[in-house]
Amino acid sequence: MLLRASGPTHDRAYDLGAVTGVIDGDGGVPHGSLLVAFAEAVLGDDDVALIRARGAVQKTLGAAGLVDAAGVVGLFNAIDRVADATGIPLEPEKAAASADFRAALDLYRFAVAMRT
Repeated sequence: MLLRASGPTHDRAYDLGAVTGVIDGDGGVPHGSLLVAFAEAVLGDDDVALIRARGAVQKTLGAAGLVDAAGVVGLFNAIDRVADATGIPLEPEKAAASADFRAALDLYRFAVAMRT
């Protein structure tokens, strides 16, 4: 939601489909594919993929960029887990404002997968 809202502010078009694999590419985010691969490796269980992704981020974005990327992945992972664990519902106004892109990205498939 934040990235989607910041696009018009900065006169940029972001395609969040790059995050969920609906589209290929960076989604309008500099080094987006690299960052998605890093996030997936952090959250995955393949140590070799994590080492490769971490090295690629550090080579491309430098040590400070790697630290920033790791911080963002950790923060979003934690926020999501806390919200899920406590049963925090999505506020009605946020649900309405995000319904179009949640449907376009087929995000509902994740909620169904978690219940099975």
